[in-house]
Amino acid sequence: MSPPPSQGGAAPAAPAPSATGPGCGTLGRVASLPVCVALGLGCDRGTPAETIAQAVAEALTQAAIRLGTPALEVTAAASITLKADEAGLLEVAAAAGWALHFYDAERLAGVTVPNPSATVRRYTGTPSVSEAAALLAAGTSLAADPGALLVEKHRLRGADGRNATVSIARMPR
Repeated sequence: MSPPPSQGGAAPAAPAPSATGPGCGTLGRVASLPVCVALGLGCDRGTPAETIAQAVAEALTQAAIRLGTPALEVTAAASITLKADEAGLLEVAAAAGWALHFYDAERLAGVTVPNPSATVRRYTGTPSVSEAAALLAAGTSLAADPGALLVEKHRLRGADGRNATVSIARMPR
């Protein structure tokens, strides 16, 4: 499945905290440049690429509506190291041209998030995968930018019952 045109191209998966892509702008500065975002991705083991891609598309639509612009560019995508071999995630990232970065549970657990989950902690060792991964990949935190998470936790249950979760963080201005 190919990504919507608004998802843009690939860039390094774990940018420096002040980095934005060369074609990125911020709202109110240069209207013709897209707003750069980072995706945090989580899913059940064996979740099909189609479910993950649909969750990403829905989350990007939510972020665009929140910002009032269709011009979003995904410049980073990340998940937990437990998912480094997850076929659906790898397929979606490859189709979109994103380099995926993976963080270990300890690093993700150190990130303050609005929606920690005991269930996620039980299975992964961290209370957050998608929100924490999005913030780390964006190189920001809620302390530095309380509005950084454009989409906190968008969950989609696929036809087979497997879940995909996507969070979207705005890259620092």
